[in-house]
Amino acid sequence: MSKATKDQGLGRREFLRALGGGTAGVATVAVAGVVAMPAAEAAESAADRKKKRYQETDHVKAFYRTNRY
Repeated sequence: MSKATKDQGLGRREFLRALGGGTAGVATVAVAGVVAMPAAEAAESAADRKKKRYQETDHVKAFYRTNRY
């Protein structure tokens, strides 16, 4: 590379190094934010936990039939 090209600012490799350093900083902040948050708890009663959830309705049967399950 000529000196004129180097003096124009960030080169290709310097740009990628700067980009990599920036994403590492963002990832650190994101992980710190996740660790600081309390765990979410489901608001479910004992009766809700025992009730029947899966129902094989007509549209579920059609899905199984069309996808050959």
